[in-house]
Amino acid sequence: MSEFLTPIISQIIELLKQYGFLSGCFIIVLESMIPILPLGVFVAFNFSAFGIFWGFILSYVSTIIGCLIAYFLSNKMLGIYINKKSKEHQKLEKIITKLKKIRFPNLVLIIALPFTPAFLVNISAGIIKMDLKKFILALAIGKISIVYFWGMVGKSLIDSLGDVKTVFLILISLGFSYLLSRLISKKMNLE
Repeated sequence: MSEFLTPIISQIIELLKQYGFLSGCFIIVLESMIPILPLGVFVAFNFSAFGIFWGFILSYVSTIIGCLIAYFLSNKMLGIYINKKSKEHQKLEKIITKLKKIRFPNLVLIIALPFTPAFLVNISAGIIKMDLKKFILALAIGKISIVYFWGMVGKSLIDSLGDVKTVFLILISLGFSYLLSRLISKKMNLE
């Protein structure tokens, strides 16, 4: 299996290098809007093609852009329809009410967790017309650890999870994201 995948992965990385940052940006933005595409794989490709620093910056900025595009599309296309339907269905209205009450630190944590479906968070935030400032700040904080996690894990799953330092840094970044979100939540009154 490794003999089959290695040349394909090498070819993809070479294509990303050849077409530059825009190609790396494109695949991450696309992933934010199409749920079946794997963020971890694309971030790992960017880390491999552009290095850890530039791969991180590219993936981080691109995933935020993609999340915002999905937010605005769902806000415009689905928001009116879902809100109209929620008036007719009590269960749907209860779900929307609960989503609107999600606290900022919890939103950051949901975004920062590796296996949270980002498309679902983006679409839900758009549908309920979540405060844009709250959503952007949560993305900016939460995506730090998720991009780092997927970049390091994707770069080498066995090495990353076997390396105590990497696991420690991932846990520290998750903790940092949560603490930063609590601080910003209090300062900006985002509950």
